[in-house]
Amino acid sequence: MPLPADLELAEGPLLLRPWRPGDAPALHAAVQESLESVGCWLPWCHAGYDLAAAQAWIGHCRAAWADGEHFAFGVFARHDGALLGSVGLNQLNRLHRSAALGYWVRQSRQGEGIAWQAARHAAGFGFETLGLVRIEVVVLPDNHASRRTAERAGARFEAIARHRLWMRDEARDAAVYALVPGDPAGPRTS
Repeated sequence: MPLPADLELAEGPLLLRPWRPGDAPALHAAVQESLESVGCWLPWCHAGYDLAAAQAWIGHCRAAWADGEHFAFGVFARHDGALLGSVGLNQLNRLHRSAALGYWVRQSRQGEGIAWQAARHAAGFGFETLGLVRIEVVVLPDNHASRRTAERAGARFEAIARHRLWMRDEARDAAVYALVPGDPAGPRTS
């Protein structure tokens, strides 16, 4: 059953919702602002990312949402609607009821706990709405901020997987974290 394209997840200061065509200018601006931080880890975040790329990404996300293949959310501030970043579930494996979780926060709003809160909301959506039983976060081992985010979201570190990611034309090892239903709902302190 297709999920509504106007679905919203709101809790605390954050609102997560599927991308809309009108979000393209804000997405473009957030990406351009974040080249030094997000761009270090995510190859799509580069100086050549223009408004057309933002529009194409949103079109891709809307089509994949409608097909039930990729559930990408813009992360917005509830009080003023400002775009803070993005979170999403992709690489769905229906046989094993699992998915990958990705997230990023615009550079000017990093360090505020937005990413781990958005990750928790998206994981809850994955477990409760999509019926997933495992959600993985896979990051480069030296991306300490993303690793802390996974941990604060309640994910458990499982392994450094050899050649787990293909990035910038080479196989890279990656830190693998996982969330399963019943994991702590709040930030982990250990």
